Amino acid sequence: MKTQPTASDQLKHRLKDQFVRAFATFHLLEDGDRVLVGLSGGKDSLLLLELLAERSRIHHPRFTVEALHVRMEEISYESDTTYLQEFCDALDVRLHVVTTAFPTPPADESSARRKQKQPCFLCSWARRKQLFNIAQELGCNKIALGHHQDDIINTCLMNLTFQSHFSTMPVKLRMRKMPLTIIRPLCLCQEADIRQYAELRGYEQQSKRCPFEHESNRTSMAAVFQQLEALNPEARYSLWSALETEGKLVEGEG
Repeated sequence: MKTQPTASDQLKHRLKDQFVRAFATFHLLEDGDRVLVGLSGGKDSLLLLELLAERSRIHHPRFTVEALHVRMEEISYESDTTYLQEFCDALDVRLHVVTTAFPTPPADESSARRKQKQPCFLCSWARRKQLFNIAQELGCNKIALGHHQDDIINTCLMNLTFQSHFSTMPVKLRMRKMPLTIIRPLCLCQEADIRQYAELRGYEQQSKRCPFEHESNRTSMAAVFQQLEALNPEARYSLWSALETEGKLVEGEG
């Protein structure tokens, strides 16, 4: 008797289909790629690593996957690295864990300058720097990040509202100052699906939240996007189509 697929199986199939379609649409992987996954420990990066590791066993294209988890000295919370190690071991993926720090702005620095150096900005910059450095040390040519479609659309809305330009975090970004390409393979996946799958799959959540985490413009923009979808259920696809038509999803850094 054939076993009926579970809710988790059905959801995994949809996410995997979107994941594979992203590779085909944006040409994210090629034979010989060495991919470093930024593994924060959140649901998005866990799913990304799971899908990439499984895909790497198909051998078409042939690529390898490693993962990097970055800890910050100034941040008093951290993910359970024991869980992350077990997660990576189950996928046969090598995990690297590094600790770094970000500089504290001088007390006599101008308020405008200090505003640019808030903990969230500095933390993100320091983590990204480690990703770039470790990727090159390991001989990786691509860095995979777990941003999903909602992240990309919300960034577009933020840039329109606060920066006066139509842009977003691209699905594929070729760096010109270093031999690296940033890819976002979950770009066609919706956050609601990822959240549901994480619950069904039993992904372990962080027990502590970042002390600097708070309501932000990004949080507010996510609420605006929800209102847009309530107004027009096709809003997601209209915004995505506009980004694709204007060539905002694949870029080279100047």
